[in-house]
Amino acid sequence: MALLDPIPDFLLRKQQMISTVVFTALFSLVFLLVSIPFSHNVWFKLGPDQAFGFTVVFFLIVLMIVVLSKEVMYRLGSRVIRTLFHYVLWNIAEIVVICLLYTFFTYEGERFGMLDLENQSLLKVFLSALVYATVSIGIPYVIAGQYFAINDKNNTIRLMNFGDAVSDVMLAPQEEKRITLFDNNGVLKFSVYASNLYYIESDDNYIKVWYCDVSGDLRQYMLRCRLKTVEESFSQDSDLVRCHRKYIVNMTKVKILHRERDGYYLNLDLDTVEQIPVSKTYEEAVLARFNSR
Repeated sequence: MALLDPIPDFLLRKQQMISTVVFTALFSLVFLLVSIPFSHNVWFKLGPDQAFGFTVVFFLIVLMIVVLSKEVMYRLGSRVIRTLFHYVLWNIAEIVVICLLYTFFTYEGERFGMLDLENQSLLKVFLSALVYATVSIGIPYVIAGQYFAINDKNNTIRLMNFGDAVSDVMLAPQEEKRITLFDNNGVLKFSVYASNLYYIESDDNYIKVWYCDVSGDLRQYMLRCRLKTVEESFSQDSDLVRCHRKYIVNMTKVKILHRERDGYYLNLDLDTVEQIPVSKTYEEAVLARFNSR
């Protein structure tokens, strides 16, 4: 995965960010406890003294900074963090801010006589903090990112393995396509004829599958799965096309494509379905598929 590639969707999911923060906090705490006895250039201390108070307060403030940073990242999403490079740069900036905060704590502690730096320069303090922060924060970020990347790839492979799918209806002829969906644990949850599927909607860590049942009524099925994982399981000639960060639509069900002041919209051949927006990211693919019908 190159740094200039589009940001993987799983890195900006809320649950993944929460897990990353928790894992990083635990990793940093363990690293702190292990490294304190061997550190000669930091003021982290364990015990009933002022340095210990500084240590606790600093750790809590850093945790707040990380939580706030991830909250802002989640809110901004792919509108600002468009590539993996932006994601890495954001995390590096986060580490630098924490190191500057450590340097400030050090300066204030020495100024009021609560810390003894043994005549170290603030630049040396900052560089030392940069090393510690890179290990205690950067490493768990990398580990968490690798874990979620592997998990995402496994989910995609499970979704593509349609040959093992099980359904409670009679199997259709070979040419009749079925859409088979698994949850995040790889458990088969839903199978529907492609001709009955209208669209799939993202709802945070869940997706809503909108389809017609045997009586022709529009139904909704919800399962815990990512829209990006579903998208990656489709072949390039599939009638299911991503048109928005929240929607995948079955192009065979599109009756009208029209443009309004804020962009394109799709009207499906079912009046009870509201028009579906097309974001600029997916405009070209949707227009090409619509015109090729």
